[in-house]
Amino acid sequence: MGFAFIKHDTNINFIGWRHWSYGISIVLLLAGLASALWGNGLKMGIDFAGGVIVQVQFDKPVNDEALKKSLDIPALPGITTQRFGEGGRDYLLRFSSAENADASALRTNVVDALASAFPDNAAEIQRLEVVGPKVGDDLTNKALSALYYAVLLIAVYISGRFEQRWMAGAIMAAALWGGMYVLGFTGLSMGWLVMTALAIAMVVCFFLKLNFALGAVVGLLHDVLITAGLLSIMNVEIDLNVMAALLTLVGYSLNDTIIVYDRLRENLRAAPQLDLAALINRSVNQTLSRTILTSGTTFVATLSLFLLGGGVIHDFALTMLIGVFIGTASSIYVSSAILLALGNTEFYVRAQEKEKYERPGEHGVV
Repeated sequence: MGFAFIKHDTNINFIGWRHWSYGISIVLLLAGLASALWGNGLKMGIDFAGGVIVQVQFDKPVNDEALKKSLDIPALPGITTQRFGEGGRDYLLRFSSAENADASALRTNVVDALASAFPDNAAEIQRLEVVGPKVGDDLTNKALSALYYAVLLIAVYISGRFEQRWMAGAIMAAALWGGMYVLGFTGLSMGWLVMTALAIAMVVCFFLKLNFALGAVVGLLHDVLITAGLLSIMNVEIDLNVMAALLTLVGYSLNDTIIVYDRLRENLRAAPQLDLAALINRSVNQTLSRTILTSGTTFVATLSLFLLGGGVIHDFALTMLIGVFIGTASSIYVSSAILLALGNTEFYVRAQEKEKYERPGEHGVV
């Protein structure tokens, strides 16, 4: 028996509040979309866009504007500066650079520019990375592919585990793999391919009545899209650290969803005479202690990284902070609520039919 600080008979009407959650989610999604299309946009880091990143440390604090002005030279095009750490001595410098740029020449240009602008404040280059445009494109494609295949395999797994429909899940996977292969000949970018394939996956789940899988997939996409939209609003750069955080959140959100789904499956068997909304509420309330403990400890640990971890992992920790909150809420108000919106699952119908057949006094069973 695990420790539980929530009373066993707690009965919070989470499902009754689902329409409020729908409104909040729609507002956040639209705000993120507006920022991505007409506002800040998704600010891609050099890992994906290509360019140069230089980490420097000064002996004494430096003013942001003075530093940026001193480096605004033709040899360092598109320069941006970011201060991190305490004291105003540590900076990340980013600028675009031609493919096959010489790292030693870039280092010399940066050192000369800093020495000329701050002759009485020595600067040490602690890190210099160069990423070409082709490498950036390759990393982008791999990141999008990883997200797509993660969601696809999750849908197959949930279809088999919670609805005992491994064959339907396998058919869906085969159809989507073939669709991705055919769409590859159209010349569409990987981003459009993944979006199209995910749309097809949701349509296939809907027509095959894989409600559990569809709820999980929509919940994961909800978490990723809202988190990415908020990062766009806050003008956070999307680099490999942020992408790692997003993929981590996919797993974290899925784990929380599976816990609720697992308890819902048990309740479907134990009390199929109850309506689905009551069963979902019961399942969420029964797993509430575990949800609060897991999400709370993860949030505290991530908050510590955000506040004390330094500038290098600042964006990773920020993404995790947003994602933990959004992912926890979506397990209740998106993944579970979608089951209710889609109607009774086949698993639920079978459980009801079995309960009716085995009820004493009916169908000759006494």
